[in-house]
Amino acid sequence: MKESIILKSCDMFLTHGFKSITMDEIASEMGISKKTIYQHFSNKSALVEEVSSYLFETISCGIDQIYEQDANPIEELFLIRDFVLKNLKDESASPFHQLQKFYPKIHKSLMGKQFEKMKDCVVNNINKGIEQEFFRKNLNADLIVRFYYAGMSSLKDVELFDPHQFSTKLVQTEYLEYHLRGICTEKGIKKLEELITKYNF
Repeated sequence: MKESIILKSCDMFLTHGFKSITMDEIASEMGISKKTIYQHFSNKSALVEEVSSYLFETISCGIDQIYEQDANPIEELFLIRDFVLKNLKDESASPFHQLQKFYPKIHKSLMGKQFEKMKDCVVNNINKGIEQEFFRKNLNADLIVRFYYAGMSSLKDVELFDPHQFSTKLVQTEYLEYHLRGICTEKGIKKLEELITKYNF
């Protein structure tokens, strides 16, 4: 039952926002009593924390599986983009804006875990790209990963990127191309342009 509550809550939070959805609405949607939810979660904050952890683990595992496919380093980033968008339902940034505003401790913890995961992934991706001559040799991977993380984090700012004006997919797609064009060799640019066509970039 606990897992079912997490899954349903995750779906509802991503669709409507972490603040907008109430425990009553989750119970009603599942056809259970609110008391049943409280048997597994002491309060809504505890549920939000569990859902955030579930989302992080799900996306982390998916990213690991993509790296295990051993695709070229540019295509890896396309595959990760598509996987993340699918799991976040390609919704606007509003749910994460609400998480930051109304559950700041949970948001801060999640961002810390995201940075560590992204750091490992992006550094490995950059090193692989340099080795395969898709990325420039003189890149400072430790610095690039911080640029990339800072940029990705800012994409969730609904004041900068109004979801009614810019879809999540558009913003992430443009940012990914921006990132890659800054680090690619001529060989890398050629591969990037092939993939832009392949993935309907």
